[in-house]
Formats: sequence, C-alpha cells, structure tokens
Amino acid sequence: MSEELGDREKEVLRAVVQEYITTGGPVGSHHLSRKSEFEVSSATLRNVLADLEELGFLEKPHTSAGRVPTDRGYRFYVDTMVRLKDPAPKDRELIHAGLVQETKLEDILGEASRILHSLTRHASVVLTPRPEAAVFYRVEFLRLRENRVLAVLVGPNGQVQNKVITVDFPVTSDELLKASNYLSELLREVPLEEARERIRQEMDQEQALYNALTAKALKLGAAATALQTPEAERVLIEGTGSFLEQPEFADVERMRALFKTLDEKHKLLLLLDRVQRAREMQIFIGAESEFSAAGELTVIASPYGSREQVLGSVGVIGPTRMNYQRVIPLVNFTAQVLSRVLEQS
Repeated sequence: MSEELGDREKEVLRAVVQEYITTGGPVGSHHLSRKSEFEVSSATLRNVLADLEELGFLEKPHTSAGRVPTDRGYRFYVDTMVRLKDPAPKDRELIHAGLVQETKLEDILGEASRILHSLTRHASVVLTPRPEAAVFYRVEFLRLRENRVLAVLVGPNGQVQNKVITVDFPVTSDELLKASNYLSELLREVPLEEARERIRQEMDQEQALYNALTAKALKLGAAATALQTPEAERVLIEGTGSFLEQPEFADVERMRALFKTLDEKHKLLLLLDRVQRAREMQIFIGAESEFSAAGELTVIASPYGSREQVLGSVGVIGPTRMNYQRVIPLVNFTAQVLSRVLEQS
C-alpha cells in the first residue's frame, strides 16, 4: 500500500488525519495551504486530496469541499505514520500506583479498566480469564440451611469462585472439612478444567475402593468444579457514556445503534479472544471487524498474563477519530503493568 503514495501524498494524509482527530471537522485544501509544512498552492493540495480520495484513503462526508479519513486512511496512518513513545511519567505512575494497591484479581482488573477510561476518555474493556483456565489452591465448603452447601474455590491473587450446591445426601460440618482437605490436595494448583477431569477419573474407579466420606467428597467436588461463568460476563466495559461527548455520535439513531452494539458482548468477546490468541496488541478500525464496523468504532486491545499463559486482554473502544498516538501506548503500558502485578501477586 505504501508504494501507492508519494511523500507529498503521505504528508497530506497525515495532516488530514491529525487535523480531523483534533477538530472533528472535514479538512479542505484552503485550510492545509495555511500550514507551514506545505509550500504549495491550494490548487495543488486540492489535487492531492482528490487523488487520496480516489485511492480510498479519504472521503467527502457531504457536499463540503473538505474530506475526512476512511478506515483505510486510518489504517495507513496507524501502521506507517504514528510516532509512538512511552506514556508521560505522570500517566505511568498513575497506572502503576493504581494497580499495585489492589490484591484481588477482580479488583485489579476493575482498576485497570477505570484507569484506562480516565486517561483516554474512551470506553475501556477487559476480558477476564476463562474460568476453565483458573488455577485454585484450595476448595472449601460451608454448610448452609437444609440441604445446601456453599462451595468456595480459592485461587491466587485473591481469586474466588463460589456456588451454592444442593446435595441429595446427609453431610455434617466435619465431613465438609474433611472433604475440603481431600479435594484441596487432589486438585491443588491445577486448572479448573483439569480438576473436573481428575474428579471424573476418580469417580470412574471401582466404587469399592472408596469409603462413604470419599464418595461424598467427590460428589461435592464434581458440583463445585461445575462452576461456569456465562461467556458474556467475561467482558467488562467501563465508561460507555464517553461516546456522548463525541460529535459523531450526536445523532439519536446512531447512538441507539452504538449502544445496541455494545450490548452484544458476544461479538466483543470474539474480538478480544483474537487478541488473546495473537498474544500481541491488535487494532481493529471500523469495518475491519464485525463489532467495530458499527458506529465507526476502533478497538485497541493488548493481552495480559504471565510468560507461560495469556489470561485475557485489556483495551479501549472509541471512535475511529481517536488520538492513536496517545491511546496505543497507554493500552500497551497498562497491559504490561497488569501482567507484572499478576505475576508478583
């Protein structure tokens, strides 16, 4: 694609994109001619703008002589023109201080989302770890009323999953404690999915090998590890009200379509899963994805986790007219700090 554009065309495209990001208004040749970097006539710039439009990098939003970037124009700008540098020291300190003060996984992820929204003024999004990938250090059972038991799976970083289990057999508080100790040893430091398989294998063994207490413990373990989080609940979004501040979403129908898109979390989940599988930052501009095609959206997300395992992804959702030079480093740095905090917890 770069071969299609000469140096002048690239500089004009850069100027249009940056001006449109700043003002939100179509950019015309007369405006560009007043910029010091262009020592050519307005007529020459008008021809360059026309060429860029013909190549699909710019478009006219209406009868105005000005032009705005297309998805292709933004993509070229992001891939070849954005000069990235580390976030400002105050922003880095804010991200680091905010994340290290939390101890529980859900609080750390929530704080990462809030900080990104605060710094970028765009909606932030976090894909939480898959329950099946979670590793737990202990299984605990608490007796409730009648035939109900609270199962609690305790993991690193304060991660907890719990579920109320209805049992069809009598069980005492002492038996629950012994079942907890037995299962905690059997399932220690294995992913939830593997824990389920271990319990199934144990239950498939010759029943005569087990006493009544072991049988009860395995039944309790099977019910506890059957915990499932609806996929849509793994997507956390913060700050969707920020779209109300953007002039391109002032139209009521457009805003309604936008929020309908944001409610379709399964589409966003698929997008963030792609980031997790890629194991590196991904930027989806406009129609490049089914999700971001609605309402001229850009999604910038980066994976987080340990060296051995990617746990999820974190990023922002905003208009295609966003300050990529600022937002990209902020998303990347947040993911890096989030990973370090989780590894050290």
